[in-house]
Amino acid sequence: MTFSQLGLSAALTDPLASLGYQAPTPIQQQAIPLVLQGRDLIAAAQTGTGKTAAYLLPLLQRLDQQGPVRPKRVHALVLVPTRELAQQVANSVQAYGKGLSLSVLAAYGGTDTDTQSQALNKGVDLLVATPGRLRDLLTRRALHLDAVTALVLDEADRMLDLGFIDAINAIVDRLPDERQTLLFSATLGNQVRALGRSAMVDPAEITLAKHKASKAQIEQWLVTVDKDKKSALLSHLIQDLQWQQALIFVETKHGAAKLVTQLAKRGIEADCIHSGRSQAVREQVLARFKAGELAFLVATGVAARGLDVAGLERVVNYDLPYPPDDYVHRIGRTGRADAQGEAVALLSKDDFKNLCMIESRLGHLIERRVVEGFEPRKPVPVSILNYVPKARRNDKAKGN
Repeated sequence: MTFSQLGLSAALTDPLASLGYQAPTPIQQQAIPLVLQGRDLIAAAQTGTGKTAAYLLPLLQRLDQQGPVRPKRVHALVLVPTRELAQQVANSVQAYGKGLSLSVLAAYGGTDTDTQSQALNKGVDLLVATPGRLRDLLTRRALHLDAVTALVLDEADRMLDLGFIDAINAIVDRLPDERQTLLFSATLGNQVRALGRSAMVDPAEITLAKHKASKAQIEQWLVTVDKDKKSALLSHLIQDLQWQQALIFVETKHGAAKLVTQLAKRGIEADCIHSGRSQAVREQVLARFKAGELAFLVATGVAARGLDVAGLERVVNYDLPYPPDDYVHRIGRTGRADAQGEAVALLSKDDFKNLCMIESRLGHLIERRVVEGFEPRKPVPVSILNYVPKARRNDKAKGN
């Protein structure tokens, strides 16, 4: 199967070849023909499966067939949960559509609203925005949504997790009834399905295998260790295994800054991104990491879905996240486009419940390894693969 066989024009397939795209992924094979047909679509696809191209490629082809965009209007709107993902999608538009004469703008918080308003004055073919910033722009009358022909809700589950449901509904209410709506999500819970029903007409549905994210090309393993020894263990692994690159996830911005300091004391240069740093600084740090000038990047969950680094060697979960889907999104930063990747977790006893939920979500146990000199004083029990959180057990007992 080739991209041209899916119905894409040479103006799009030629840039794909130069970007190293050899064949469409399963989500792309199923989604691209439906989007080209103008169908509404609900798609469940994990991070790293090629979903951005699955909706952008056919959407760009459809946009190229439309006339010029009017001032303060947009023809296509992509809503995303984070500024990092907004940047990534906008960059992908520029890469995929370099053979087309289409304009794109990414709008998100932490940057100057006036600059974004001015960019909208001439009209934009495709606007990628976070819900909060888009509502700000609408309040300022910087744009009108009466010319939108396509709406994409990307990472819909994450947007709902972040509390954007009211903003999304307010935006949808302003859109023309005659439009194409696409919803992509890692999970299809009740809230996501309800959002899809309210925003769509007779949508097609694509659901990839739930455990597809636990890909064979991602080698997953963990080391049990006491919490107060984690930074020393991480430094040991970096030096002993001669790691050249790692994206390291922690739970808090304070923990991120602290870990950077601890690594520096052991001669390991690292930097961090979190919500407490300015957008300009975050962009500078990310640029250094992507360029290979910075080997080790410490990040809170803000980067879990929006950061795309070609050929990222490994992801380290310094802290195990909750909910378990966040683990899937994090490790999806490596092993992309069928490349080999590695996902390492540092597990202390207080992370045990999170581990049980993660392994239940994956459907398999994660390999445990022992590092001499770091054996925990508080041993971590063997995982319970069919672990159910207490709240869910109570719901089942009530018949919910």
